Amino acid sequence: MNFLMGMEIARTVVSVSELNRGAKDLLEQAFPLLWVSGEISNIKCYGSGHWYFSLKDSSAQVRCVMFRDKNQYLGWEPRDGMQVEVRALVTLYQARGDFQLNIETIRRVGLGTLFEAFEQLRTRLGKEGLFEPERKKPLPVFPKQIGIITSPVAAALHDVLVTLRRRMPSLPVIVYPTPVQGAGAAIKIAAAIQKAASRAECDVLIICRGGGSIEDLWAFNEEIVARAIAACPLPIISGVGHETDFTIADFVADIRAPTPTGASQLVCPDREELLHRAKILYGRVQRDMRRGIESRMQNTDLLAGRLVHPGERIDNQLAHLQRLRERLAGSWQRNAEIRYWCLRDLDRRIAVIRPDISRLIERQQELGLRLNRAGASRIEMLITGLRRQQANLEHLHPASVLERGYSIAYTADGTILRDSSQIDVGDVIRMKFAKGWSKANVSEKGE
Repeated sequence: MNFLMGMEIARTVVSVSELNRGAKDLLEQAFPLLWVSGEISNIKCYGSGHWYFSLKDSSAQVRCVMFRDKNQYLGWEPRDGMQVEVRALVTLYQARGDFQLNIETIRRVGLGTLFEAFEQLRTRLGKEGLFEPERKKPLPVFPKQIGIITSPVAAALHDVLVTLRRRMPSLPVIVYPTPVQGAGAAIKIAAAIQKAASRAECDVLIICRGGGSIEDLWAFNEEIVARAIAACPLPIISGVGHETDFTIADFVADIRAPTPTGASQLVCPDREELLHRAKILYGRVQRDMRRGIESRMQNTDLLAGRLVHPGERIDNQLAHLQRLRERLAGSWQRNAEIRYWCLRDLDRRIAVIRPDISRLIERQQELGLRLNRAGASRIEMLITGLRRQQANLEHLHPASVLERGYSIAYTADGTILRDSSQIDVGDVIRMKFAKGWSKANVSEKGE
């Protein structure tokens, strides 16, 4: 209403999207979440898991949508022509401008009270912790005896017994008969559970019955049955109804099976599978034993080959000892001979290299005289050479050259003049004589 009033006051032109968005907001504000009854028509389930259908009565119909996150927990499948009650939000599909209901939950007409009772009991027992995984008891791997709580005339009992007979024929079964449908069935089911627990003659219990409507399965939604299952010290498998059927007993039981047949498959191992596994293990044990025996036989043969008679072993050791004695004696003899010949060789070598002291003294005296004579001759020769070198140096000394009338010319910076190209006319040069020096001006130069 505020949206329409705002548009009227503003007197503006709005787009289709704005119009549909405003209508959607108005519808969702005007209609709270409510229950609507009618007949399902043209239901379609898409690959996304969403359901689309129409809900109609004798004079009108409305489009409905139930999304996958809402319908996946529904325990039954709606069909065309069913009378149902839906809890939905009135809204508008903005993209197409379609008036529709977004469905939160759906129930068949006349079952609303049962659904409400189911939800209330499930919520209350859940808060008490009866559904917690921590309290679930594990199933025995090889039960010695199985108890079945069901009706003796139920088809589910026949399915369970046939499956158990096929999987484990030798496993004894005790049936605790009880009605599973009708007035007073819940009390009798609880009594059967308590009876099986008090007798304690089974390792595990199966509670089962075939599928049906919610009224048919209602005995398993009673609080007395849930309390009896929770208090039972024996592990319990719930196999009530079909896979899509859920009861309070399924939540309280230690394990929920999708069907009664599924419960019988969970309660005990398959005899054929066990025999197959035993056969495989037997083959492994047989192979391991055969390999072990063969290995030990080889070790026995090896040890037998090493086994020698004590007398033969003693004779062998005596012969070995005699050989060692002979080798020792021969070794001593060879060592003595080697040392004898080594001593003789050393004696000859000493005799050859033994010095003659008197001869060596004479030789030393002779060498001393020769050394003195050679030293004197060498010194005299060196003195003569030194004098010759001194005379040569005096002859080549610059002072001697200057004494013969020569002079040395220097530039102003002290460089000796060897070429006229080093000076120019007008330069001042310095002249060095044998005695003294003088400066001169260059007035002319030539090549």
